[in-house]
Amino acid sequence: MEKNVKWDPVKYVQFGDYRDRPFFDLTGRIQAETPHHVVDLGCGPGNLTATLAQRWPQARVIGLDSSGEMLAKAAVQAGSHPGLGFRLADIADWTPPAETDVVVTNAALQWVPGHQEMLSRWLEALKPGTWFAMQVPGNFNAPSHTLMRELAGSAHWKPKLQGVLRGGESVGEPAGYLRIMLDAGCSADAWETTYQQVLTGTDPVLNWVRGTALRPVLSALSAEDGQAFEAEYAAALRTAYPGTAHGTVFPFRRIFAVAQKQSRA
Repeated sequence: MEKNVKWDPVKYVQFGDYRDRPFFDLTGRIQAETPHHVVDLGCGPGNLTATLAQRWPQARVIGLDSSGEMLAKAAVQAGSHPGLGFRLADIADWTPPAETDVVVTNAALQWVPGHQEMLSRWLEALKPGTWFAMQVPGNFNAPSHTLMRELAGSAHWKPKLQGVLRGGESVGEPAGYLRIMLDAGCSADAWETTYQQVLTGTDPVLNWVRGTALRPVLSALSAEDGQAFEAEYAAALRTAYPGTAHGTVFPFRRIFAVAQKQSRA
């Protein structure tokens, strides 16, 4: 999680089924049977990290996050499994411990500029047999994000939001992540999925992005300015994502890659 962003764990876990599904689609590709040391980079509120401890009860499972608010929520999970723990840390400073068997990072790397180079270093440092699984949002060029950036760059908001939002460069493409993993001596698989999420309620897309993509904007603005920005942004979202009799369809693209480190010949 980005350090300078004020996170709301309650808002983040809203729409839990939609936010959780990519995690399980990702970790379902990990074929480790009895790992001893598992790391979740950017663990957020820890509810998904706890499922790793359930899957591998013999393992020491550590969740790392840079948000104190998120880790306060995660602390509730820590007592549920003997091997489960959480630690405040910036994942950009993390180095894989020698004993690492599995690394999971779900919807976190998009907050770290230049994470592709960091990913390469991590993979090079892993011992043979270690699994690495990552997932990042792939919707930075979708209307939900482009409209936000356009509004933030308008004459009224630009002085207050200059440099706050990043664009499509926030993540790579599946082929790029696959190449990094193969170059590091891994067997690897990369893919993408676009989930057609049906959201309900008033301004449902705005409510969705309040938990993640909109957090940097709201952290940079006063409460009054934040409400004004949201009002303008919500109007644009209603046009881009019209409601239907079944709710509002919100396509959400996700990018996945899973690797296992191989022995060098």
